[in-house]
Amino acid sequence: MIEPEHPQLSVRRQCELVGLNRSTFYYRPAGESDLNLHLMRLIDKQYTKTPFYGWPRMTAQLRRQGYAINHKRVRRLMSTMGLQAIHPRPRTSMAAKGHKVYPYLLRKRMITRPNQVWSTDITYIPMLRGFMYLVAVIDWYSRYVLAWQLSNTLDGRFCLDALERALAQGQPDIFNTDQGAQFTALAFTSRLEAASIRISMDGRGRALDNIFVERLWRSVKYEHVYLHEYARVPELEKGLHEYFTFYNHERLHQSLSYQTPVEVHSAGHCGPIGT
Repeated sequence: MIEPEHPQLSVRRQCELVGLNRSTFYYRPAGESDLNLHLMRLIDKQYTKTPFYGWPRMTAQLRRQGYAINHKRVRRLMSTMGLQAIHPRPRTSMAAKGHKVYPYLLRKRMITRPNQVWSTDITYIPMLRGFMYLVAVIDWYSRYVLAWQLSNTLDGRFCLDALERALAQGQPDIFNTDQGAQFTALAFTSRLEAASIRISMDGRGRALDNIFVERLWRSVKYEHVYLHEYARVPELEKGLHEYFTFYNHERLHQSLSYQTPVEVHSAGHCGPIGT
């Protein structure tokens, strides 16, 4: 798709023409052993169906499928993937040391318009011979995906890049995240505070405090990622670009009265949404 030795077009120009992030072209998927990658795919699919499974249940589930695996390996793999059970328990994604604690602002709050609440999260994306991490910023009211970014590490830079791309389109009253180190880092929270955006953070271990992003991940994985076996990061990025374009502009949402996210985001009304 991209030819590094193209006689006329630079890598930068080729990436611009096909809509790829140039930095992502140089990424290589994060690696594990073949067995661990297989187990991580199984864990990811099971977790997407049953996000209340922590490492004890996940270990039991894998053993029922015939894998002689101990809980230490499952716990490590789930930690690498950034997964946690939805009920309160110690998180696999640790907060930045000494970070400021922000309250959860969205319990029983009615969401009545676009740009009232945005939220973000990170998910694991399996590939043919490795994996990547995906972050997205979503508008709660319209389900519109404002920005997304891939990375082969959990370094917070890619989350900040996604935030900047989202803020280039506007800004919310409230921005909700979990308490992972990427979102509690001073660089991330200070960027929101500088824009006078109120910060809301999920309770520890409560993935369902960020329910709309969790639903987005199920859609992305079952409607796209699990249907493909991407071997190279540029191919994955191109596929996700096409999927998110479909998701925003063509996919009809029952919860949006069978409108698309972009229609609701532009029109600004389809009735209040409870949290």
